[in-house]
Amino acid sequence: MSRAVAIFTDDPGWHGARLREAFAARGCETRFVSLQGCRLDLSGEGTDLVLPGFGDLPDGAFVRGVPGGTLEQVVFYLDILHALERLGVLVYNDARAIERSVDKGMTSFLLRTAGLPTPPAWVAGDAEAVLRLVAKELSAGHALVLKPLFGSQGAGVSLVRTREDLPVPETCQGIYYLQRFIPTGDVQAHDWRVFVIGGRAVAAMRRCGEGWIANVAQGASCQPAVLDAELRELGEASAAALQMRYAGVDILRDRSGRPWVIEVNSIPAWKGLQQVCRLDVADALAADFLRCRQGGPVAEAVGR
Repeated sequence: MSRAVAIFTDDPGWHGARLREAFAARGCETRFVSLQGCRLDLSGEGTDLVLPGFGDLPDGAFVRGVPGGTLEQVVFYLDILHALERLGVLVYNDARAIERSVDKGMTSFLLRTAGLPTPPAWVAGDAEAVLRLVAKELSAGHALVLKPLFGSQGAGVSLVRTREDLPVPETCQGIYYLQRFIPTGDVQAHDWRVFVIGGRAVAAMRRCGEGWIANVAQGASCQPAVLDAELRELGEASAAALQMRYAGVDILRDRSGRPWVIEVNSIPAWKGLQQVCRLDVADALAADFLRCRQGGPVAEAVGR
């Protein structure tokens, strides 16, 4: 069976179709692969890594989704990505980038240690210590955002305005991730999504929510946005801090206009962005993927 680019996803949908078209336009065949169907075969009787639809290793792997599951399952899925890279296959984004960003605590740590403006955040499993922290923040006039340590698209996110808003530890899988809430000064919540490819910020949009959260998956609307120097620099620096080949960087500005990097996504969606920008995002991703596959240095791919 001929080699092709593997697109890891369990639900190709709109994004998978756009990527397939973009790669095809550049002469590359693609095949959708679920990480759930992959396996390691270390018997010595054949290839060590088995991907459905591939008789040999793929010509590169584009990660559009990593399934959820138990800790063992998720670690195994990432092991597949690690193994591919160890065998010389380009993985875009690679397992290390996904590990850094899927863990919101590590994302906050890396952003802060890189000197980037990101809201104060706390990660802890001691419920009593967390209650003391919440009491201190609330008494200082700060609300807090409680997020699943592992999660995306705004699912499971809640606002903590009183001590009673804090759920029991079991609700958070025993670990609390709390980020200081940054008011934007408007009734309607809004932020900016900056899309970074190959170390360069290439597009941006403004997202406006009905309540306090601005997330497209939670009903926020997308608006065109100017990719000004500040957004560009923060987007590129954030992607570089987490060593990502491509990224969706979420930034908001507080009442005084000061910017804050809220999250960095290693498997960002771009359907909403595509509706409000002229750039063909899938084509830009395919172009950068192929450049990296042909030997573009990692340093060039993740930042300048």
